[in-house]
Amino acid sequence: MLEFPPGFRFGVSTASYQIEGAVAEDGRGPSIWDTFAHTPGKVARGETGDVACDHYHRWESDLDLIAELGAGAYRFSVAWPRIQPTGDGPAVSAGLDFYDRLVDGLLARGIDPVATLFHWDLPQALQDQGGWSNRDTAMRFGEYAELVGERLGDRVKLWCTLNEPYIHFALGHVQGIHAPGQTLPPEGYPFVVHHLLLAHGLAVSALRRHSRAPITLANNYSPVWLAGDTDADRGAALFYDMVQNHLFTDPVLLGAYPAGFEALLAGVDVDAVVMEGDLDVISQPIEALGVNYYNPSLIGAPSGEDGLPFARLPIEGYPQSAFGWPVVPDGLRELLVGFKERYGEKLPPIWITESGTSWPDVDDQFRIDYISGHLEALQAAMRAGVEVHGYCTWSLMDNFEWAEGYGQRFGLVHVDFETQVRTKRRSFDWYRQVCTSAAPRPDLQGEPTG
Repeated sequence: MLEFPPGFRFGVSTASYQIEGAVAEDGRGPSIWDTFAHTPGKVARGETGDVACDHYHRWESDLDLIAELGAGAYRFSVAWPRIQPTGDGPAVSAGLDFYDRLVDGLLARGIDPVATLFHWDLPQALQDQGGWSNRDTAMRFGEYAELVGERLGDRVKLWCTLNEPYIHFALGHVQGIHAPGQTLPPEGYPFVVHHLLLAHGLAVSALRRHSRAPITLANNYSPVWLAGDTDADRGAALFYDMVQNHLFTDPVLLGAYPAGFEALLAGVDVDAVVMEGDLDVISQPIEALGVNYYNPSLIGAPSGEDGLPFARLPIEGYPQSAFGWPVVPDGLRELLVGFKERYGEKLPPIWITESGTSWPDVDDQFRIDYISGHLEALQAAMRAGVEVHGYCTWSLMDNFEWAEGYGQRFGLVHVDFETQVRTKRRSFDWYRQVCTSAAPRPDLQGEPTG
């Protein structure tokens, strides 16, 4: 029996570029993902987020689906280019109006708004000025957070500053397979990492001025498994664990970069990257840590083929999603218990901000088994003393899955992208039972929900 304590939230997650469409309406400017998706060869089948799920026009009926699901929380992201088309200057009122209506619509349906400020859609104009390699981008992000916080801060129930900065860094700036499609030289890595973290800290400061709601950031985490027993294997695994699991977490929770960060600083003047007072800004207290979990990583010594200091190897002996990812629910327990051991009292309550699987069928027992297994693993972590406040499955509906285009389907709701018809999957009905059986919950800020 899946039983969770009073106050626990079950919800669903989405992201702006993946569902909204309407990329040139109401003053929205181009983002790096608009540019990247329209670059030949970058996205499967040449697909783009131009229309996606047309959520910008269908948001009311989509919120009705969330209400029918019985979800207590909806994690969405604000599109920075809708608020500031060039990443600078005053807000576009039509952009803020859209999210105003969305938040009010959620509250009217008894659903807590969980707002993410950055889910990878950086205004292209800022990328043209250097993007996250440029310290000024972090400053602009703080100003953007101020605009959104001022407008929505009285009603959003949980803020998330950044989504998966590690993935955005690694896939977008090292490997070049996500927007902005860069393959920076190693001496450029620390600047992107630090400026993303600085942006988080500046956003925390801005949101505090306008909102009492708790603040988090969400990262993609993965327990690291050793592929072999050599010193080279162990060294590679330690490095991978550092960059994926601690590089964007230690500075926030501990106020310092993890051991091993110096390897990324080879040939770089550290004082040109980390300036006086930066870590104080980055390490301001947050009330939750967002955890996106999909699978463990099997890591061995580097092969030398791709220039990376580690090799990611296939994990065998487990079911695989349509994406080819191994399904290992207990990895979530392993990860969370490991965090409790590492961070101790510094670890704030956990929110599972993404957890889901790609499976194409409307009759999707595979997805039901996936979510059920991960909720059981979450219960095991909670029994081991990890404080967890919420679980948002990825995703409410099928959407634009980044470089995979529309080929991978993560939704509780199937979307026909030709007609925009939504069809509830079996997992929707199953998850509704989970959501509606949850114990009555107080407001996230400690107030009764009414």
